[in-house]
Amino acid sequence: MSAASEQPAENMALLVADSIGYVIRGKTILTEVSLQVHHREIITLIGPNGAGKTSLIRILLGLTQASSGTVKRQNNLRVGYVPQGINVSDVMPLRVCDFLNVTGLYSVEQCQQMLAEVSCEYLLTSPIQNISGGEMQRVLLARALLKKPQLLVLDEPASGMDIIGQQGLYESIRNIRDKHDCGILMVSHDLHLVMAATDRVICLNTHICCTGHPDDVSEHPEYLKLFGDAIDGLALYSHHHDHEHDIHGNIVASEHCHSCEHNENAGDDHDHDHGRKATQDKK
Repeated sequence: MSAASEQPAENMALLVADSIGYVIRGKTILTEVSLQVHHREIITLIGPNGAGKTSLIRILLGLTQASSGTVKRQNNLRVGYVPQGINVSDVMPLRVCDFLNVTGLYSVEQCQQMLAEVSCEYLLTSPIQNISGGEMQRVLLARALLKKPQLLVLDEPASGMDIIGQQGLYESIRNIRDKHDCGILMVSHDLHLVMAATDRVICLNTHICCTGHPDDVSEHPEYLKLFGDAIDGLALYSHHHDHEHDIHGNIVASEHCHSCEHNENAGDDHDHDHGRKATQDKK
């Protein structure tokens, strides 16, 4: 994975993927996927099972090599990653604090402080094998935040949580962005909750079907084609505010655009003013 050219960090994307393609054993997983993640931006990647979401995340993280295209990251970019889950052997005596500090870089106080931030400080000395699936996801989030990431990548962060836990997590996403001053890229299936937590949605089904402000994407024909049955009769939870953040993270007035247009250069366009603009790839 190559580094981006030298320039002030606030004037460039944290991560840029250009025309990513991925083929494995003759099966096409991703085609011409392009995206950018900017400082203090929250992007949610959605799509049906088999759409290539996890494959794309692995490529962006450098864990899988793309068949075509390029990925560039800001120089020395600190990335925190929260996977869908992790299995810890029952025969390994490991407390949560030990798991958080496997690298030996953090104090007990730092671990407890980060657990408190994700509402799990009571787990500090608990055997990690004894915690619930939802608690494990919060511990994984705390572990990622200990790295003081500039980019936080969350793959199904609410996996294993009940509906109350999911809502609480997604409501805290913006607070995490603001407190840690980072960009966030997450994968989610929780359509009824995630719309409130994100600035921009990317709908993926091997290629980018549509992208834009959550309200516009939720009404886009390609989105409805993929999720219409799933959301029939379900009220999507939406959050509205009258300001945006500029490239430096400062609050600025917003002017939402309700128009949709064909997405001829999906990867090159970036609405960092979080404008309500949905785009569509030509088929």
